[in-house]
Amino acid sequence: MSYITSKNLQESDKEIFDILENELDRQSDHLEMIASENFTSPAIMQAMGSVFTNKYAEGYPAKRYYGGCEEADKVEQLAIDRACEIFKCTYANVQPHSGSQANGAVYAALLKAGDKILGMDLSHGGHLTHGSKPSFSGKNYSAFYYGVELDGRINYDKVLEIAKIVRPKIIVCGASAYAREIDFKKFREIANEVGAILFADIAHIAGLVAADLHVSPFPHAHVVTTTTHKTLRGPRGGMIMTNDEDISKKINSAIFPGLQGGPLIHIIAAKAVAFKEILDPAWKKYAQQVINNTKVLADVLMQRGYDIVSGGSDNHLILVSFLNKDFSGKQADSALGNAGITVNMNTVPGETRSPFVTSGIRIGSPALTARGMKEKEFEIIANKICDILDDIDNTRLQEAIKKELKVLAQDFIIYNKSTY
Repeated sequence: MSYITSKNLQESDKEIFDILENELDRQSDHLEMIASENFTSPAIMQAMGSVFTNKYAEGYPAKRYYGGCEEADKVEQLAIDRACEIFKCTYANVQPHSGSQANGAVYAALLKAGDKILGMDLSHGGHLTHGSKPSFSGKNYSAFYYGVELDGRINYDKVLEIAKIVRPKIIVCGASAYAREIDFKKFREIANEVGAILFADIAHIAGLVAADLHVSPFPHAHVVTTTTHKTLRGPRGGMIMTNDEDISKKINSAIFPGLQGGPLIHIIAAKAVAFKEILDPAWKKYAQQVINNTKVLADVLMQRGYDIVSGGSDNHLILVSFLNKDFSGKQADSALGNAGITVNMNTVPGETRSPFVTSGIRIGSPALTARGMKEKEFEIIANKICDILDDIDNTRLQEAIKKELKVLAQDFIIYNKSTY
């Protein structure tokens, strides 16, 4: 007799089932506008919940330390091949469990403890793993920073000035809160001038790069990392890519056995499914709609008197600055959340408040675009955001708008409970 229960989740663990049902309701009824969040397809979730969750497969295709990896080899190779086709590169490692671990592997492969890295300041739109002091990247390595000007844009001449002084081993380009296109060619020129390796983290913009709607880091970057969720709309995970065979070998060793043990084959299978979706011609339409919707957000907020950092956006997000307002990013985050709009507080150039309070919010369009919303809906939502911010302490208004937006959200249900 099998010792494995045949009960489904509702029968096996009603507490967890109810929590999942509540989260499904929240995602359906609320407007998810955090720039790093998105909705995967049911096919991707099916792969994540597949029998591959049972399989250990330490090593790489055809070079495993466990038996029974024939099918695991096939699925990982498919993911690799599709990733290389999407990003027009030669080598890809699809095993990183997250973007942070992908970044850690790059450092482990190419640096020694204490080596200098030059990355974007966290408070200016960078990421923890780009050298921030609380992160391993700021503790294990000697980290220096560049930022943006008060206009919200990177000044590449200043980056070069800093690089000449610092002489880093690695320059990190890429951001988690930067609304303008990144000039990878200029970054490579800077790296060449100071003899540095150029490392591009495209976790936020990868889906736009995949659609040829943002300039690619290749052939300029020596090594590139990304998450596989965010604008790529896949499962939560990471990936590392390069055109350099020597770097590829070092990366593979850094991931396994350096930082990770057995790869998550069920997640790699889901990555492969996501990559197939991205290779469909329809992907470019989605990515273009993401950009179009972001521009509507920016235009409406500016028309209503709100400051948008850098004066607009070239990608999937905007940063709204409240430096000239008497309320904080934390207050705005809370008020919008009460109205069923999920964003996140964020620091802005010229920040005067603490990182736990901030003077801005970050708003993204990928998740609502995945639900099928277009310019018309984003204009409505943007005006509702402004209505809330104009009268930020009005909880009755927040409740009323929440009811209105719930009706709007119901017209764009992404997961049907009967088939989820």
